[in-house]
Amino acid sequence: MPPLNTSRPFPVTFLLMGIPGLEHLHVWIGIPFCSMYVVAVVGNVTILAVVRAERSLHEPMFFFLCMLSITDLVLSTSTLPRMLCLFWLGAHDIAFDACLAQMFFIHSFTTMESGFFLAMAFDRYVAICHPLRHTTILTQARITIMGIIVVIRGVAFFSPHPILLKQLPYCRTRIIAHTYCEFMAVVKLACVDTGATTRYSLSVASIIGSCDAILTVVSYAFILHSVFSLPSREAGFKALGTCGSHVCVILVFYSTAGFSIFTHRFGKNVPAHIHIFIANMYLLVPPFLNPIVYGVRTKKIREHVLRVLKVNVA
Repeated sequence: MPPLNTSRPFPVTFLLMGIPGLEHLHVWIGIPFCSMYVVAVVGNVTILAVVRAERSLHEPMFFFLCMLSITDLVLSTSTLPRMLCLFWLGAHDIAFDACLAQMFFIHSFTTMESGFFLAMAFDRYVAICHPLRHTTILTQARITIMGIIVVIRGVAFFSPHPILLKQLPYCRTRIIAHTYCEFMAVVKLACVDTGATTRYSLSVASIIGSCDAILTVVSYAFILHSVFSLPSREAGFKALGTCGSHVCVILVFYSTAGFSIFTHRFGKNVPAHIHIFIANMYLLVPPFLNPIVYGVRTKKIREHVLRVLKVNVA
């Protein structure tokens, strides 16, 4: 193995440590992580296939759900297979360019995930609070524009990350104390002052995450107000149950992502293994839960899948 300290401006490889202090449990930690990844892939691919095949699902909610599913597939696939190689095969090495590419996909698609959560919250707001104008407000053209804006935002704000890191010299250790190439974990390895670069990353992540979270909360606040005003108690409980499951997924995403962001800024005393474990959760749990919450609990998708399974069995 080459020495861990190098004076090269661009290291050939980095070494991913995994979860510090829990190295002896990597093999066992990989089992639930792999299970979640399989469910995420199968669930999201199923949603895409069902929506494509069933014309009755060509509605705003399901178009946004497909965008979210694609984001989940890219986000989980850019991290989980490499993470499992680390846990099960002891493959610590990752090429410098591969590390930068992984970092770009993680941060840009996490931002897209947040944007699509907001878009879906807006869709539910329009559907419940203005049901008669739902299809006129959220036309296919507007849905496409919203999707494009979410994608461009994710790419535009996080494309500078790998470019900035490419300019830095690395003369310290090549060990990344993480399970994947996170921006803040890599920038610490540079041997120059990275204060401005770090502030840019944290500011962008904080502002985008906070704005999306606030607007999502506002949307669901209006939804709750409208639900409690419904004359039919049964319809109110049905809408509340649907939105409640959506809110749970969104809370998991924003709470874990927020914890990771603010730990970098303020949580100097948070143990490394707790920080990294939770940082993994906001990449693993939403892609795992989204097909269950938005797919299995959606009657139209559930009925179509069951109908296909019955045909195949027969």
